[in-house]
Parts: sequence; structure tokens; C-alpha cells
Amino acid sequence: MAPAFFPRRFTPAALSFIAGAILGIAAGEAALAAVTSSSPWVVSNSSKVRLVSGTVELDDTPALVAGVQLRMDPGWKTYWKNPGDSGVPPSFDWTGSKNLKQAEVLYPVPHSFADASGTAIGYDDEVVFPVKLTPEREGEPIELKLAFSYGLCKNLCVPNDVSLELALSPDIGTGDAALIGSFFARVPKPGKEGLLPQVSGVEAKLAADPPELLVDAAFPPGATSTGLFIDGGDVFIPASKPLGPLDGGKQRFAIVFATPAEASAVKGKSLALTLVSHQGSTETIWKVE
Repeated sequence: MAPAFFPRRFTPAALSFIAGAILGIAAGEAALAAVTSSSPWVVSNSSKVRLVSGTVELDDTPALVAGVQLRMDPGWKTYWKNPGDSGVPPSFDWTGSKNLKQAEVLYPVPHSFADASGTAIGYDDEVVFPVKLTPEREGEPIELKLAFSYGLCKNLCVPNDVSLELALSPDIGTGDAALIGSFFARVPKPGKEGLLPQVSGVEAKLAADPPELLVDAAFPPGATSTGLFIDGGDVFIPASKPLGPLDGGKQRFAIVFATPAEASAVKGKSLALTLVSHQGSTETIWKVE
């Protein structure tokens, strides 16, 4: 007959050890669950938004970065920093964030589209605005709080205001690096000599009738989908129009102002001229004298 086996009786010390081990495992699982690279989606009208984060290579150095990911329903669009003839630019307010010295929002290359007021500039489907983060204390977590305002346009335009939060751990790893990196690649590079596309000349004819800026550009061989977008910060800049097709890598664009007062407002201002094509994009700063 086989011997009977009885449950072992554990000493109080053994029971305490087992309980501690179980609590330790649970705490570890909770800590792992708390480390996440993205915030929950926030739905607003015909869109949804969230914060994403990860570690990407910036200037050959790993850097913890964030991104504001906006998805729109089919047919809806949002706006660039210069929205064009209508719309409102997005607004990013990081008030309340912790261990955050600076958050630099970058803008991927936009495209133009027609609306009831003329030509608007922005994005459809999905866009991620990459955010370079500078912490107050290196190596410590960053707590992001963002009040994000943006416009959506289809047959009508709708303002949106959402609040987002995300705690970023310095050791989060790659996280959403692939997603953010794909939109980093769409941010125009600083213009410089020999880097195409390139601004080859600007002529300010602000006293003409109508007043205008003429921008000459050089694009790489075989360039496609060429364009020019201009941001004037706090002054309005109309959407540019090409004066003919690309010819031998060269193209001229006109920015026509509706009134002399509108043109006069740009005098002394520094404008960001963004040249785009499927082969690359650059941004050149030019001051209106």
C-alpha cells in the first residue's frame, strides 16, 4: 500500500517569505504595466489624439522624444503652422508638465488643399508632430501635460481642445521610435548651400500692384510634387502659387498679397521658406528688408 502524503505545515517565517515573494512579483508586474510609451486615445469630433514617446537617434545621439499623434476620419483635414487662406494653426501648451525645461514641436511637410476660402495648408489622414524634449534634470522621468488645440475642416470647420498626459521613463527603450522617426524624416532640413531644394533668389515687390514676393527655387534632378510653403509667425502670408511648371530643375513661385497693408506687415519680418518635393525638403530663413 502506498504511503499517504499530507500537506506540509509551513512555519510562520516561511509563510512570511512566500507572501513577500508574491507581493514582490505583483509590484514588479504593476511597475511594468505603468511603463508605457503612449497615452490613451482621446476622441474629439471626427478625430482622435494621443501622446507617443520613444528613444530615437538625433545627431547620432540617443534621445528621449515625444510625438503628438492625430488621426482624422476620411475627408477631414487639419492645419500647418501657417494654415493658408483659412483655418487656424495648432496650439501646444505644456503648462503643468514636470521636469520639462523645453518642448520643441516640429512640423512635418504639409500639403495644400482647396476649401471654401481659397487654399489651405495642412494634413489629412494622420500626422505626428515630433517633440524634442529638454528635461530640467537629466536621467529623471518627465511628466508631460499637454493642452492641444487644433482645427478640423471638411464641409465645415470645427475647433478642438483636448488634454493629454504621459509619464516618460528615461529607460523606456525604443517605444514608439519607428512611428515618431518616420515623421521626423518628413521635417524639412535647414537649407544650406548645395543642399537641394534650394532658394536661389527672392524678390520683394511690395509696392507693386498687386504687391507680391517672387521666390526662385532649384530642385534636384527628376523632382516631383514640388511646392513652396511660407510661415511668417505672427503675420499672415498667403499661400504661394507656382508660375509655371518645373523646368530644368528651376521653378518660380509668387506670393500675392490682397492689400498694401497686408504686404506692409511683412516688412522687417523673418520668413521661413519651406521648399518641398518627393525627393526632399528644406527650410530657409529669409528676412524681408
